Amino acid sequence: MGRRLNLAALAVSILLVAAPVAAQNLADSLAAAYRNSNLLDQNRALLRAADEDVAIAVASMRPVLNFITEAQGRFQSGAPDSISMSFNLAAEVTLIDFGRGQLARDAAKAQVLATRQALIDVEQQVLLNTVSAYMAVRTASETVALRRANVRVISQELEAAQQRFELSEITRTDVSLAEARLAAARSMLSAAEGELAAAREDFKLATGLTPGTLPPPPALPRTAPSLENAKEIARQNHPRIRQAQQEVTAAELNSERVFAQRHGSVTGSLSIGQQFGGQMGGETTSGTAGVRYSRPLFQGGQLNALHRQANARRDASRAGLHQSVAQVLQNVAVAWANVEVASARITASQQQVRASESAFEGTREEARLGARTTLDVLNAETDLLDARTMLAEAQASQQVATYNLLSAMGLMTVDHLGLGVPTYDPEAYFNAVRNAPVSSPQGESLDRVLRALGRD
Repeated sequence: MGRRLNLAALAVSILLVAAPVAAQNLADSLAAAYRNSNLLDQNRALLRAADEDVAIAVASMRPVLNFITEAQGRFQSGAPDSISMSFNLAAEVTLIDFGRGQLARDAAKAQVLATRQALIDVEQQVLLNTVSAYMAVRTASETVALRRANVRVISQELEAAQQRFELSEITRTDVSLAEARLAAARSMLSAAEGELAAAREDFKLATGLTPGTLPPPPALPRTAPSLENAKEIARQNHPRIRQAQQEVTAAELNSERVFAQRHGSVTGSLSIGQQFGGQMGGETTSGTAGVRYSRPLFQGGQLNALHRQANARRDASRAGLHQSVAQVLQNVAVAWANVEVASARITASQQQVRASESAFEGTREEARLGARTTLDVLNAETDLLDARTMLAEAQASQQVATYNLLSAMGLMTVDHLGLGVPTYDPEAYFNAVRNAPVSSPQGESLDRVLRALGRD
């Protein structure tokens, strides 16, 4: 029996340590998540919509040309009926708007930059979720392997207990205890297999791929030498802070734009038309041109209300910036503490595994000599299983905590991790539409960028 148990323990160690030659590693999983994320696609589309706001602001400063056609009929008793038709081209352009158009364009650009940072934040979330899903699958797989080994070991213990019972070395109670432990072990194995199935589905959602054999992750990524250094990196790099900064800029520009409305505007107009028919008959050509200055004198307090509203939104965005900085720094501190806790857990779990292995071997040998009962052996085996499970969970927690710290610092991106996959270029679409082209020759270049990402 002792030889069989040694072989079982060796099998568990092999399952925990050995890594397959060909497997789907963490870098592959992160790259797949970046390529297949619907959430990233959604936010890229939102960024392109924000790019169009710049084009709309540019277009509002350009001349407007309208084609107008009109048909009229006039019927009056005692007078001949008349039908007329006219064709007109009417052009209007804002000559002076006291800076409102440029302010609107600059505010739209600031909002584009804010939306780009929001996209980076989503990228961080997608990659961090992938790390969590990857480690969850690995932990669940290791737990299933441990539970299966546990079932095998307890089955052997039950077989040995039955043999000793037949030789009247132990009582029926010892056999029943082994049977109960075996039933419990099988139940826990079923639960572990269910958790593994759920973890595999989470992985598929995160990456778009069905997980194969997942090897151990690579060495932990570098973060920062100290907590203060990590906070400083976060202040400079975190996309939520940068997003809030751009939102403040946009709100300030919009406040200036609303205030400039009270200055009015100077517009120029030109109209050329041709009329056919009418009471005079024949064909008439006419044209008009003019310049108009319009300035609001009284609008029932609307302009003042709009300006106060814009100022309130500006103040809210400034407060939001301060809150974003505070939250980011808090997240860095929490993530740093979690990394330290995870490292301490690994050290303690490793010591626990070594002690539990020694206790299990000693208890089993003492039971062979009659100094221990079957229950003692089963308890020692359960303690060893729990210790190995806790070690696997602690190692996974360390990985997740470290990548979470990277995310809190604003560095959980494809570029920083060096995944080597084509990245989405936010400048491509913006450059194609920023000048509000009537038809965009840059569209073909944009299509090539999208095809490079596998998205038509």
